Amino acid sequence: MRTCVWLIMLLPLSCVQAQESLFYHDGDPLGTQVQTLPRIPGEYLANANGCAQVDWQQALTLADVTDIALCHNPQTSEVWASARVQAAQLGVAKSAYLPSVTDTVSSNMGVLSPESATRGNPNLNIANSLVASYLLYDFGNRKANVESARQLLLAAGATQSSTVQAVLLNTIVAYYQVQANMAALTAAQQAERAAEENFKAANARYQAGVATPADKLQAQTAYAQLTLQRITIEGTLRVAYGNLVNLMGWPANRNVVLASSSNDVPPGILDDVGTLIEQAGQRRPDLLASEAQVRAAEASIAASKAASKPTISMGVSNNLQDGSQYAANSATTLGVTVSIPLFAGYAPTYRIRAAEATADLRLAQRDRLRLQISLDVWSAYQNLRTALQSVTASNTLLASAEQSYRVAFGRYTAGVGNIIDTLNAQSALATARQQTIQARLNANIARATLAQAIGVLDHAMIQSLPGAKTPGQ
Repeated sequence: MRTCVWLIMLLPLSCVQAQESLFYHDGDPLGTQVQTLPRIPGEYLANANGCAQVDWQQALTLADVTDIALCHNPQTSEVWASARVQAAQLGVAKSAYLPSVTDTVSSNMGVLSPESATRGNPNLNIANSLVASYLLYDFGNRKANVESARQLLLAAGATQSSTVQAVLLNTIVAYYQVQANMAALTAAQQAERAAEENFKAANARYQAGVATPADKLQAQTAYAQLTLQRITIEGTLRVAYGNLVNLMGWPANRNVVLASSSNDVPPGILDDVGTLIEQAGQRRPDLLASEAQVRAAEASIAASKAASKPTISMGVSNNLQDGSQYAANSATTLGVTVSIPLFAGYAPTYRIRAAEATADLRLAQRDRLRLQISLDVWSAYQNLRTALQSVTASNTLLASAEQSYRVAFGRYTAGVGNIIDTLNAQSALATARQQTIQARLNANIARATLAQAIGVLDHAMIQSLPGAKTPGQ
């Protein structure tokens, strides 16, 4: 009878324990997940309401394209999951400050021989052992482990920001590549039409008997070359569209319409390069992540040293036994345990050495990254200066080439010029148009690259770039 009572009592207890286990598995009782960044931090999104459904019928601006990329590119989900993993590891480290409680239930039944089976009930015994333990002191091992996990969580958050900025930069570059190829296609079509006009003029003069067959053939050859160039640029534009859509997190064959973008260039440089390098040292998320990894490695040294020292724990247990042939008995014990590690084959020594070497490694990696960041900013700064100067020079070149071609074509149609001068002027104009497009592309990309090198590539920065807003907005 007592056995049945204990089974009835233990069954609800097991259900409660199962519910508590489920809660601790799915919940966040130690509040570590709230220390992680959102999947997409708000400062990077143009939409204040977060990720929204994509309207593919709408012409997308640069801000729209970057929002879609951040919301749908798998890299942002991947790095966010890594940060949540590290947050859970912080919870594991914090759990060492809480007591552990274990309830063990066991039962056994003795097998009776046939001769004694009629003498009584089978020998059924049930034992219940409830043990609670708490670590009182461990020379700072728990504290060091928590600090290491906390720093690694900070590093994961900084890495998340760094990845978001990398996705932004790649998307911006792909966006401007599409815009540049669209402009290049327009320029190629203009050059093809001009070559067609030249061919028609040469053919008309040939039919009139005032031009040689060589004039007609040279004009026809130039026309065919520009047609081939236009076909090549069309293929390059399709590839650029696929690359952009892929960075946006969608299959490359997804159709997308981009809003028309002006040919403006970004504003000039406001600060000197020394100020920008100093700002990068404070803002670059990958450097912040490296600094946090250094602090985590230093905490790991303290944890490794403390792990080789004694620990003091307190425990309380209650043991209950109930058998069919014996009276139930219960025993409760309370005690303090001191665990002193005497010898572990020099493993603690080498764990400490490994932790110290890891800290040196993290320091060297941080210093190397700091040097690389200064080079990144310097290179991006110089590239932007060169690109801005190239834009000015290419605009002058384009204006001169346009005027030269008008004069050469007018002279040829008037019968006072030759086809060679006309074709040369036409080729120079086509080259000037492509160089102008490339210079503006380089300027826009260099501006975004400099912002990423400093660590300030966010929504506010994107809004200052050409194409971030619809025309007239």
